[in-house]
Amino acid sequence: MTGPTNPTRRSIRDAFDTAILPTLDVVDERVPVRSTSKRRWPLPVATILLAALGAGALVAAALSPTGMQAPTGLATSSAPFNASTRPIPTVAASTTSAARTQSKTPVSELADPAWVTRIAKAANIPERALAAYAGAAIETARTRPSCGLGWNTLAAIGSVETEHGTMHGARIAPDGITAPVIIGIPLDGRGVAEVSDTDDGRLDGDTSWDRAVGPMQFIPSSWAAHARDGNGDGETDVNQIDDAALTAASYLCEAGGDLAVAQNWITAIAAYNPSADYNNRVAETANHYATVK
Repeated sequence: MTGPTNPTRRSIRDAFDTAILPTLDVVDERVPVRSTSKRRWPLPVATILLAALGAGALVAAALSPTGMQAPTGLATSSAPFNASTRPIPTVAASTTSAARTQSKTPVSELADPAWVTRIAKAANIPERALAAYAGAAIETARTRPSCGLGWNTLAAIGSVETEHGTMHGARIAPDGITAPVIIGIPLDGRGVAEVSDTDDGRLDGDTSWDRAVGPMQFIPSSWAAHARDGNGDGETDVNQIDDAALTAASYLCEAGGDLAVAQNWITAIAAYNPSADYNNRVAETANHYATVK
């Protein structure tokens, strides 16, 4: 989450000296969710403009659709990403929001299976991972409707962090467990953030420095503070994709609030990882996924 999962990515975990700004000029796209009423959930994703900042700052570029202005003296990029749709998973016919509360239905069962299969193939995302991303977005739309989190933002983070739980030969099993466990490099301040051990190595096996763990790459302190049970088994497992995806969704909403607001989306992604390169890659990937049909 704050540290790379691959040593070759050390260089991208730099101080946050540029930012991305999502616009709100987007078009809705409907995607199936398991629900007898075919309820539609508003899960927006925004388009992106690059902006330059002073080191460590988080500010927005000037952007005509929102009227937001960059601080005087800061240069802005002239190469925006193209506008994209807001993909909306449709709830599966066998699951209602009430059923999720009463029976602890795993989030992976909330999205319509046909939609998951179709989008997974088109986007080249493992079906088990996409089911978790889409279900986490659906559940978040139920519990935090003001957040406006799109499944494609979660999928983009999963892609950039661990290639959807497949980095270093790992795979996500049908039960959602990622194996072998994906553990990032030590956050020892050498090209990455410096985060001393916070859990005596219980989660990441390192008693000196914290490391990011699991398919969504949470560091131990963040997992301890925000972990959610996404598969309804009464436990929270950083290596289980339903738990990890729902936790990521909750974390992003807490960090950014209404993610349909450009600055809030920036803030949420920066809270997950402050690297400018990371933010740009998540933005570009999220916008790509938003166009998949």
